Amino acid sequence: MRSLINILDFSVEELQELIDTANDIIARPEAYSQVCRGKKLATLFFEPSTRTRLSFEAAMYELGGNVIGFSEANSSSAAKGESVADTAKTISCYADIIAMRHPKEGAPLVAAANASIPVINAGDGGHNHPTQTLADLLTIYREKGRFSDLTVGLCGDLKFGRTVHSLINALSRYENVRFVLISPEELKLPSYVKKDVLRRQGIPYEQTTDLEKAMPDLDILYMTRVQRERFFNEEDYLRLKDSYILTPEKLKNASKDLCIMHPLPRVNEISVAVDDDPRACYFKQVLNGKYMRMALIMKLLKEAGRI
Repeated sequence: MRSLINILDFSVEELQELIDTANDIIARPEAYSQVCRGKKLATLFFEPSTRTRLSFEAAMYELGGNVIGFSEANSSSAAKGESVADTAKTISCYADIIAMRHPKEGAPLVAAANASIPVINAGDGGHNHPTQTLADLLTIYREKGRFSDLTVGLCGDLKFGRTVHSLINALSRYENVRFVLISPEELKLPSYVKKDVLRRQGIPYEQTTDLEKAMPDLDILYMTRVQRERFFNEEDYLRLKDSYILTPEKLKNASKDLCIMHPLPRVNEISVAVDDDPRACYFKQVLNGKYMRMALIMKLLKEAGRI
């Protein structure tokens, strides 16, 4: 049974196919309004979420399908000690496809191994967030028209930021991509990502703590929040949370066609004064996420023979 756990589960050709489908949905939404009629998506969210959960739900409703599920672990049998494997087997009796978010790395992989329906990883701990990466890819494609020949600045929490890890994996497969890793020392990109992805494939990157110095070279600036929920103590969080705050002042030397992205939610790492800048793409990113999730749901249901 085909699932999406890691962005690398899909080939570059399959990612392009999803992008093409998403662009067609944007152009002709009425053609897709009944594709999933009578089908059910189960949203199993063991961790809080606004955008991802509601985006999946909106995607399924706009395909003509229905949604069942829960939005926190306490409202599920996990509170009674049920395993992820048993939950997946149970939900397979009720739904056609699962979207799961879980605080433990690897939980969606366990679910996929035990479910008899497709499973989509909607975020697992600090590990992966492949559907956010789909939203990111559609945004980059619509704004830049390409994935090759780009300098991508990743700024903020690169240690725990699962969106960053997934995006690096995705973009590493395209030609002439270069990364600028901007973070405090304590939140640098994990060494395994540098070793297994960047160095292994000979992808150029530089590490810096200086956002403004890096700014003129960037085609894309991907801001992230410092995630309170990933810290073991409040002191470290408070010390690091305002490491980078993007303001109009800091964009003075940026390219005129810079694409500013953020997986959201933001806390204060992008000033609201930047929202009116035509280079701000983070709310477009939210909408693009819905279209890519629509394309993904259709692809997995088709491959499973359910539509």
